[in-house]
Amino acid sequence: MKPCHYFNRANSSWIFHSLVAPLLFVASACSVGPDYNRPPVTTPANYKEANSATMAGSIDDVIQTKWWEMFGDAELNALEEQVDLSNQNVAQAEARYRQARALVVSARAAFYPTVTLGVGITRAENSPTISPGPVKDTTPFTEHSLPIDVSWEIDVWGRIRRTVESGEANAQASAADLEAAKLSARAQLAQAYFLLRTVDAQKQLLDATVAAYQKSLELTTNRYNSGVVSRGDVLQAETQLKTTQAQAIDTGVQRAQLENAIALLIGKAPADLSIAVAPLKTTPPELPAGVPEEILTRRPDVAAAERLMASANAQIGVAVAAYYPNVSVNTTGGFVSTSAAKWFSWMGRLWSAGLSMTETLFDGGLRGAQVDQARAAYDASVASYRQTVLNGYQEVENNLAAQRILRDEAKVQDAAVKAAQQSLAVTMNQYQAGVVSYLNVIVAQAIALSNQNTAVNILGRRLNASVLLVQALGGGWKTL
Repeated sequence: MKPCHYFNRANSSWIFHSLVAPLLFVASACSVGPDYNRPPVTTPANYKEANSATMAGSIDDVIQTKWWEMFGDAELNALEEQVDLSNQNVAQAEARYRQARALVVSARAAFYPTVTLGVGITRAENSPTISPGPVKDTTPFTEHSLPIDVSWEIDVWGRIRRTVESGEANAQASAADLEAAKLSARAQLAQAYFLLRTVDAQKQLLDATVAAYQKSLELTTNRYNSGVVSRGDVLQAETQLKTTQAQAIDTGVQRAQLENAIALLIGKAPADLSIAVAPLKTTPPELPAGVPEEILTRRPDVAAAERLMASANAQIGVAVAAYYPNVSVNTTGGFVSTSAAKWFSWMGRLWSAGLSMTETLFDGGLRGAQVDQARAAYDASVASYRQTVLNGYQEVENNLAAQRILRDEAKVQDAAVKAAQQSLAVTMNQYQAGVVSYLNVIVAQAIALSNQNTAVNILGRRLNASVLLVQALGGGWKTL
């Protein structure tokens, strides 16, 4: 579309601008206001955390459309497939997208004439006080009419074209919002699922620990009955056993809440979903980060912000078009007769046609304020777009760092678990030999349990960081 500029009333004739210029602009498809060009954003060459070859690899080689399948969990796969079908947040976003597309069709309708057809039958009688001549004709009569009206606003200055352009950009933003809603729901589901499996692993660990503590209690009780240890050792062993049993029971609260959250994410009532307890066996995948520039095409929220920016730019043209005359064509035709038999006769035809142009001469600064408002809204959308891109970089960096640091922490923690288990075995042997008191056993058992529980938590956090990194990279979605 060709840009237009304000006409100078002081230097040009009224006739040219009112009659000739609009026809020239119609022929040249003129559109006032700035044409859209995506503003530049600062893009670093690489991520701070992407120092290894695997980090700099291709994202598309790992993160596919069904990215959750990389975790190799069949139950997670089955749950994820239900998000598009039943998640109500996704359903809302899909409905908003259809609404945006309908608004585009509505805006495009302004390109075409509006044709109305009416049928009228009127029974009337003239008043004798207003009938002309000495003979007063007050005979009632019936008028039959069939008017056809055609009105058409000629899009001389591109107001309609800019409105359609804005609507199309909004629809594209809604499409990106729909993808963002899907990605968010799927990521939340994966996070809740892995946290649930982490709780299952903690429950499994606590149950195994309870079984071990039960044997320790039996051993201490036997030693007490033999007079080797005091009653205090038995009470200490029983206290530790009951405390751990309470911890195992307490995990049921969080598990129930997570199961209910998963039900909500797949659009089911909590009563309709039950997930069997299973150990946490998933290994966190190594995910590449690619290059920062890919954020501009991979993240649906960035795409939506960019399309909203294009829509705001088009609205500037809509506001500027108000400075120019409104050109429209209005025609009326049809048939009218006082006789039903001659209703559609050629003699009863009528028609009129006209071209009109209206220009606002004074509005108290309304149009200028509207243009300023549109430009300010565009500037705000530019800032929002750039902030969305920066947020994307931050989220990727955060989760790359979490992925790297937690991987290193897991290695150290695994060594700590082995050392704690060996220390517990040595302390138990010393206790049975009467070298140390039962307090040493309790301390060693508590350390071993704490380290094992920490190892489980680290695995869960690594899986969570992997899901968040996938989400930060836009999942398997790319701007077309």
